[in-house]
Amino acid sequence: GLFRRGQANSRRLDTVHHRFCLPNLPAAFEGFRILHLTDLHVDMDEANLQAVISRIRPLNYDLCVLTGDYRKLTWGPVEEALDGMSRLRDAIRGDAYAVLGNHDSIRMVPGLEDMGYALLMNEMLPIERGGETLYLAGVDDAHYYKVHNLHRAGDDIPIDGISILLSHTPEIWREAAHAGYDLFLCGHTHGGQICLPGGIPVTLDSDCPRHLGRGHWRANGMQGYTSPGSGTSVVNVRLNCPPEVTVHTLTRGPE
Repeated sequence: GLFRRGQANSRRLDTVHHRFCLPNLPAAFEGFRILHLTDLHVDMDEANLQAVISRIRPLNYDLCVLTGDYRKLTWGPVEEALDGMSRLRDAIRGDAYAVLGNHDSIRMVPGLEDMGYALLMNEMLPIERGGETLYLAGVDDAHYYKVHNLHRAGDDIPIDGISILLSHTPEIWREAAHAGYDLFLCGHTHGGQICLPGGIPVTLDSDCPRHLGRGHWRANGMQGYTSPGSGTSVVNVRLNCPPEVTVHTLTRGPE
């Protein structure tokens, strides 16, 4: 009975709206909305994937970012995960930028890019609007493969440019803050996935402080957001830890 309850919880997604206050945000990006998806594990549960697709279809956003873990397992075939990611891409409007997680294989990259996902593998892309620019950087997996390179990703970002870093895991929060990134979007922790009453995680599977395990946080002038993700891993249940899709709104105004 508890398993069935936990499985039903995993298919009941929240849409969380969050505001990042950036006083130096270029005026053209006031109100800019970013759809943040992470830890989808699309081949874990078809019902969960359909719930994600249904949840994002009516949403309004300017850009979609994905912060890794698209596959159920950390090894083996990738075809089922690619099929799920293809159906998800059909539901995402406009540009979609992604980084890899510790469950993902480099063999997935050509297929994902053919679908229209732009993979950022220690790379940066300028996002232009109204003659002004934001800088979107992404690093490869820092949890298991340890192949992230923050400096390579950010070396071409102007010193006064507003920068957004995509990382699968929050574990590199100190390095990212010292590197001067303004915003840090990540996942990996699942918010605990199985939590004690009150949302207290049993484990975050991550070498970071507990306050970085879910939601908004700050570190050395950098703001971050750790999404609990939309999918499940290892066991297809969630307890006291609802899954979410997140819409971040950028503003120069008060939080």
